[in-house]
Amino acid sequence: MQHTVLRRAGAVVSALGLVGGAAVVLATPALADGPGSGTPWVVSVGDSYISGEAGRWAGNASTESYIDALGPTAYYDNSGHTAEVISHCHRSRAAEAYIGAGVSGYNLACSGAKTSTFTTSDGYFKPGIDFYNDGAGNLGQALMLQQFATTHNVRMVALSIGGNNFNFGSIVQDCVEDFLSSPSWWPDYCDDDSSVTSNFTSANISTQTTAIKNAILNARTAMSRAGYSDSMYSIVVQTYESPIPNGSGFRYSESGYTRQSTGGCGFWNTDANWANGTALPTINSAVTNAVSQTGLTNVKVLNLSSAFNGRRLCESTVGRLEERGYTSWTQAGAVDNTEWINGIRTVTAAGTDYYVQESLHPNYWGELALRNCLRQAWNAGTVRGGTCTIASTGKDSYGEPNMSLH
Repeated sequence: MQHTVLRRAGAVVSALGLVGGAAVVLATPALADGPGSGTPWVVSVGDSYISGEAGRWAGNASTESYIDALGPTAYYDNSGHTAEVISHCHRSRAAEAYIGAGVSGYNLACSGAKTSTFTTSDGYFKPGIDFYNDGAGNLGQALMLQQFATTHNVRMVALSIGGNNFNFGSIVQDCVEDFLSSPSWWPDYCDDDSSVTSNFTSANISTQTTAIKNAILNARTAMSRAGYSDSMYSIVVQTYESPIPNGSGFRYSESGYTRQSTGGCGFWNTDANWANGTALPTINSAVTNAVSQTGLTNVKVLNLSSAFNGRRLCESTVGRLEERGYTSWTQAGAVDNTEWINGIRTVTAAGTDYYVQESLHPNYWGELALRNCLRQAWNAGTVRGGTCTIASTGKDSYGEPNMSLH
């Protein structure tokens, strides 16, 4: 059974983020109207950490009905909400671009996306932040942004990219496999696996930082081609949040298999510490360094590195719904006492409505928390950066977790 789980672990995660740092960016003057005029728009581009991946589920539970916030059409983003525009991009209705407050949202992000367009081995198209055009309707996200901005008043472009460039999904898969295939008295850690460490060489970090920089510049080029000067809009580049606690913060023991079989968080303590302390700070530093290297004055950084601390997967401060005595995500207090990150799934996704690619992504509550952060970054049109964290328990007037941007 153990080896069956490992063989079918597959692409455990499409795009991930844990922790890292970013400087607070000061506010700029209110923006001028863009060529599209009229209602202002926020457009999101990038990967699964902004597309809305896992946004259907409001927590983790033994029964799907306890946590099904959006239902089977959660990822249907065509005009009639009958199908996905691009299969498996998983642009959910909970995605952060829909900030409201007199602003319209448009979501071009795609789960699994890298800085450059590619097609997966199983045939799924993944548009990058580029100007790809195959003449058959498959376009890169920068080209899609350009086309949309030409006829709409795009005032803010929200961007999340880089995690997949560092193959973080494969890294998580390696960590889970090592956890399941070795005993607690002789653990096999993933932090020294060559397939993992090869992503964090100085050469690769430099290469991926340049790729992220070019993706940001492509977003700027798209807006320029659509008729915008830099003063007419802002690009908000977000870092990745930590989805699991450090080893001391897990509520499940690392002995046995409960940590994965029940919690869906199969990491050794040492690997969790490494992920939070080394791997993702490196990725987030690549993102923030890329921002600096663009030299653009209209780019802000939204630091999400600690946005979910206290609500992370398997963290001792929260629990699965049944562990906390809930039978529905709608019950009072559920938002504060349950997890904001979807569990890691392998064979446990078979015969359910879950997708393996939803693993280790912000769930419904997580998506709404990020939306709250992005609305504060919008700042009524005077776009600003900053660090977003949980502000207090409960929900705001939008039904979102209370978050603070500072």
